[in-house]
This record gives sequence, C-alpha cells and structure tokens, in this order.
Amino acid sequence: MRSAIKHLAERTYKPWVVKYLTKPRYYTYNGIKLTIPPEVFHPGFFFSTKLLLQYINKFSLKKKTFLELGAGSGLISIFAAKKNAIVTATDINPVAIDCLKKNSEENNVSINIIHSDLFENIPQQQFDVIAINPPYYKKQPQNYKEYAWYCGENGEYFHNLFDALAEYMHAASTVLMILCEGCDTEMIHTIAAKNKFVLNCVYKKQNLFEKDFIFKIKLAE
Repeated sequence: MRSAIKHLAERTYKPWVVKYLTKPRYYTYNGIKLTIPPEVFHPGFFFSTKLLLQYINKFSLKKKTFLELGAGSGLISIFAAKKNAIVTATDINPVAIDCLKKNSEENNVSINIIHSDLFENIPQQQFDVIAINPPYYKKQPQNYKEYAWYCGENGEYFHNLFDALAEYMHAASTVLMILCEGCDTEMIHTIAAKNKFVLNCVYKKQNLFEKDFIFKIKLAE
C-alpha cells in the first residue's frame, strides 16, 4: 500500500509541488507568517521541518542559546525566538539569508543571522540547543537551492558537520537532527562515530510517503 502511495506521489503530487514553487509563496504556521522565494526550501510541503519544530516545542527555550543550521525560511528559528530563546540562524544560500531577515522582521523577532556554510562563519561559542534539518541525499549540489537537498556524493556535509560540532556544544547541550528512511543513515552513523558522536533516535513518525526520525546527537562516553 505504501509503495503504491509513494508511486502516486512521485507521479502527481511531487510535479505539482515543483511547479507551484516556481514563484514566491506565502505560508503561515501557528501565527508565524513567512514569505518564501523559489530558491528556498518550503516547510509547508515537506514533513521534516514541522516534525522537528513540534519536537522542539517540548522544551523550555526561555533564555536558551539556540542555533539552527540551514534555517531556510526561518520557521524554526522564528518559533524559538517567540519562545524567548536567544537565536542564531545560518544558511549557505544567500537568498535564504535575505529571506530570514525579511521574515524575522515581519514576525517582530530578533535573530542573529549569519551567512555560513555550517560553522564556517559562526564565532566559536557553546549553544544550549542546536537544530539541524540537513540535506541528506547523496549528490553534489549544483546551485544554492540544491544545498537544501544534497549532502555531496560522499556525504561531505556530514563530514564537515561532525568535524566541528563538538566545538559548539557543552556537556548539557541538546543537539537534534531529523533524517528520513530514504537517506543513507548507515553512512551518517559511521561518519558520526568516526568523530566520536552517537545518534540516538528519540522520535519517529510515519507519514504518507516515508518515515522520519529525530535523533539526539551526543558525544560518545
């Protein structure tokens, strides 16, 4: 049944979404209003952003230092800022950076926005919470938009992530990353282990098309 639904989605839903997102679109979620250009990942048509946000909502974020890597349109970062977190939001895509600035202003929140490839331009500091909705399909991105989807032929994104992550954590940091069953989870676990990290699945949910997993990342003891 699931395979039939997935096949139907590939033939009907996905092409419609691709066509729809060729123009700037507006999206509202729990009172957060977003303008999303075609070059930026749209959180309304994919499950990962909202699922990660719903999990993050379980935590008290007041006065917590919060980092979102690859923030895109800013839904998670704006949500965290509205919960009184001290938020830093980054993205490699310059269009997303402009989008983040406009959306944070529209929603009357203060966010430290940094144009950065992962941790490259982030001043070294230790965050209380780090949220990651990564690109996880193995292919070399050809433009900034594709950086939201593709992690490189050999998972270069994850090599760079786990190589620097420890420098931005403290002993009590909560680091959350969402993945789906369609990505190479074995590769990601292997890269994490080489850098002395473990990924513990803390939540999973089946949607119409695939299963998503939220992992808590910790340094191995």
